Amino acid sequence: MQVKMMGNDMMLEGQIPKLGEVMPSAKLLDNELKEVSTDSFRGKVLLIATVPSLDTPVCDAEAHRFNKEAASLGSDIQILVVSMDLPFAQARWCGAAGIDKVKTLSDHRYADFGKKFGVLIPALRLLARAIFVADRDGRLIYMQIVPEVTNHPNYDGALDAVKKLI
Repeated sequence: MQVKMMGNDMMLEGQIPKLGEVMPSAKLLDNELKEVSTDSFRGKVLLIATVPSLDTPVCDAEAHRFNKEAASLGSDIQILVVSMDLPFAQARWCGAAGIDKVKTLSDHRYADFGKKFGVLIPALRLLARAIFVADRDGRLIYMQIVPEVTNHPNYDGALDAVKKLI
Protein backbone atom coordinates (compact mmCIF):
# COMPACT_ATOMS: atom_id res chain seq x y z
CA MET A 1 0.00 0.00 0.00
CA GLN A 2 0.99 3.59 -0.49
CA VAL A 3 0.33 6.85 1.35
CA LYS A 4 1.46 10.40 0.73
CA MET A 5 3.56 12.60 2.95
CA MET A 6 3.41 16.26 1.98
CA GLY A 7 2.27 15.11 -1.46
CA ASN A 8 5.14 12.63 -1.93
CA ASP A 9 4.36 8.95 -2.46
CA MET A 10 5.52 6.68 0.37
CA MET A 11 5.32 2.90 0.26
CA LEU A 12 4.17 1.09 3.38
CA GLU A 13 5.81 -2.09 4.58
CA GLY A 14 4.00 -4.96 6.22
CA GLN A 15 0.63 -6.63 6.08
CA ILE A 16 -2.45 -4.57 6.88
CA PRO A 17 -4.76 -6.65 9.08
CA LYS A 18 -8.28 -7.37 7.92
CA LEU A 19 -11.42 -6.13 9.62
CA GLY A 20 -13.15 -8.87 11.59
CA GLU A 21 -9.91 -10.70 12.32
CA VAL A 22 -8.01 -10.73 15.60
CA MET A 23 -5.32 -8.08 15.42
CA PRO A 24 -1.72 -9.26 15.29
CA SER A 25 0.39 -9.39 18.43
CA ALA A 26 3.13 -6.76 18.31
CA LYS A 27 5.94 -5.75 20.68
CA LEU A 28 6.26 -2.12 21.74
CA LEU A 29 8.13 -0.21 24.46
CA ASP A 30 6.51 1.80 27.23
CA ASN A 31 8.00 5.02 28.59
CA GLU A 32 10.22 3.02 30.99
CA LEU A 33 11.68 0.87 28.16
CA LYS A 34 9.66 -2.18 29.20
CA GLU A 35 8.31 -4.40 26.45
CA VAL A 36 4.53 -4.34 26.07
CA SER A 37 2.51 -6.55 23.77
CA THR A 38 -0.68 -5.45 22.08
CA ASP A 39 -2.14 -8.68 23.50
CA SER A 40 -1.79 -7.27 27.03
CA PHE A 41 -4.76 -4.97 26.35
CA ARG A 42 -7.24 -7.80 25.71
CA GLY A 43 -10.36 -7.43 27.79
CA LYS A 44 -10.62 -3.72 26.99
CA VAL A 45 -11.94 -1.91 23.97
CA LEU A 46 -8.77 -0.69 22.29
CA LEU A 47 -8.21 2.33 20.07
CA ILE A 48 -4.70 2.52 18.63
CA ALA A 49 -3.63 5.72 16.90
CA THR A 50 -0.34 5.55 15.02
CA VAL A 51 1.39 8.85 14.36
CA PRO A 52 4.68 9.82 12.67
CA SER A 53 5.97 11.90 15.63
CA LEU A 54 4.39 13.51 18.67
CA ASP A 55 6.58 16.57 18.05
CA THR A 56 4.58 17.61 14.98
CA PRO A 57 1.44 19.79 15.03
CA VAL A 58 -1.09 17.26 13.67
CA CYS A 59 0.22 14.42 15.88
CA ASP A 60 0.18 16.73 18.90
CA ALA A 61 -3.40 17.78 18.16
CA GLU A 62 -4.47 14.15 17.59
CA ALA A 63 -3.01 12.95 20.89
CA HIS A 64 -4.65 15.87 22.72
CA ARG A 65 -8.01 15.10 21.11
CA PHE A 66 -7.88 11.43 22.08
CA ASN A 67 -6.65 12.32 25.60
CA LYS A 68 -9.67 14.62 26.02
CA GLU A 69 -12.07 11.97 24.67
CA ALA A 70 -10.54 9.24 26.87
CA ALA A 71 -11.57 11.14 29.99
CA SER A 72 -15.26 10.56 29.18
CA LEU A 73 -15.08 7.03 27.75
CA GLY A 74 -14.57 5.05 30.97
CA SER A 75 -12.09 2.50 32.23
CA ASP A 76 -13.13 -0.26 29.79
CA ILE A 77 -11.47 1.71 26.99
CA GLN A 78 -7.73 1.96 26.40
CA ILE A 79 -6.36 4.47 23.91
CA LEU A 80 -2.79 3.98 22.72
CA VAL A 81 -0.76 6.46 20.70
CA VAL A 82 2.07 4.62 18.95
CA SER A 83 5.01 6.30 17.22
CA MET A 84 8.66 5.71 16.44
CA ASP A 85 9.59 8.42 18.95
CA LEU A 86 11.98 7.26 21.66
CA PRO A 87 10.25 6.33 24.92
CA PHE A 88 12.14 9.13 26.70
CA ALA A 89 10.84 11.68 24.19
CA GLN A 90 7.30 10.33 24.57
CA ALA A 91 7.48 10.64 28.36
CA ARG A 92 8.87 14.17 28.12
CA TRP A 93 6.21 15.17 25.59
CA CYS A 94 3.36 13.71 27.68
CA GLY A 95 4.56 15.56 30.77
CA ALA A 96 4.89 18.87 28.94
CA ALA A 97 1.56 18.43 27.11
CA GLY A 98 -0.43 17.24 30.12
CA ILE A 99 -1.32 13.96 28.43
CA ASP A 100 -2.47 11.56 31.14
CA LYS A 101 -5.42 9.54 29.79
CA VAL A 102 -3.85 7.90 26.74
CA LYS A 103 -0.81 5.64 26.83
CA THR A 104 2.10 6.36 24.51
CA LEU A 105 4.11 3.41 23.24
CA SER A 106 7.21 3.34 21.05
CA ASP A 107 7.87 1.12 18.04
CA HIS A 108 11.41 2.44 17.58
CA ARG A 109 13.31 -0.69 18.65
CA TYR A 110 11.77 -3.38 16.46
CA ALA A 111 9.28 -1.64 14.13
CA ASP A 112 7.23 -4.73 15.00
CA PHE A 113 3.91 -2.90 15.19
CA GLY A 114 4.57 -0.99 11.97
CA LYS A 115 5.34 -4.17 10.04
CA LYS A 116 2.55 -6.30 11.54
CA PHE A 117 -0.09 -3.59 11.01
CA GLY A 118 1.24 -2.49 7.61
CA VAL A 119 1.89 1.14 8.59
CA LEU A 120 5.71 1.32 8.54
CA ILE A 121 7.14 3.89 6.13
CA PRO A 122 10.59 2.28 5.68
CA ALA A 123 12.06 5.19 3.69
CA LEU A 124 11.58 7.46 6.73
CA ARG A 125 11.42 4.83 9.50
CA LEU A 126 8.20 6.44 10.67
CA LEU A 127 4.66 5.16 11.08
CA ALA A 128 1.85 6.29 8.83
CA ARG A 129 -1.12 7.98 10.47
CA ALA A 130 -3.72 5.30 11.13
CA ILE A 131 -6.46 4.28 13.55
CA PHE A 132 -7.28 0.73 14.64
CA VAL A 133 -10.19 -0.13 16.94
CA ALA A 134 -10.49 -3.61 18.45
CA ASP A 135 -13.13 -5.18 20.64
CA ARG A 136 -12.39 -6.81 24.00
CA ASP A 137 -11.31 -10.02 22.23
CA GLY A 138 -8.83 -8.17 20.01
CA ARG A 139 -10.98 -8.39 16.87
CA LEU A 140 -10.55 -5.38 14.57
CA ILE A 141 -13.82 -3.60 13.99
CA TYR A 142 -12.58 -0.28 12.56
CA MET A 143 -9.51 0.82 10.67
CA GLN A 144 -8.40 3.92 8.82
CA ILE A 145 -5.07 4.51 7.16
CA VAL A 146 -4.99 8.24 6.42
CA PRO A 147 -4.04 8.70 2.73
CA GLU A 148 -2.07 11.93 3.36
CA VAL A 149 0.00 11.45 6.52
CA THR A 150 -0.08 15.17 7.34
CA ASN A 151 -3.90 15.16 7.55
CA HIS A 152 -6.04 14.38 10.59
CA PRO A 153 -7.81 11.02 10.90
CA ASN A 154 -11.57 10.62 11.03
CA TYR A 155 -11.98 11.20 14.76
CA ASP A 156 -15.75 10.80 14.72
CA GLY A 157 -15.61 7.50 12.83
CA ALA A 158 -13.07 6.06 15.26
CA LEU A 159 -14.90 7.29 18.36
CA ASP A 160 -18.27 6.05 17.04
CA ALA A 161 -16.72 2.59 16.57
CA VAL A 162 -15.45 2.67 20.17
CA LYS A 163 -18.80 3.82 21.57
CA LYS A 164 -20.62 0.97 19.83
CA LEU A 165 -18.49 -1.47 21.85
CA ILE A 166 -19.13 0.09 25.25
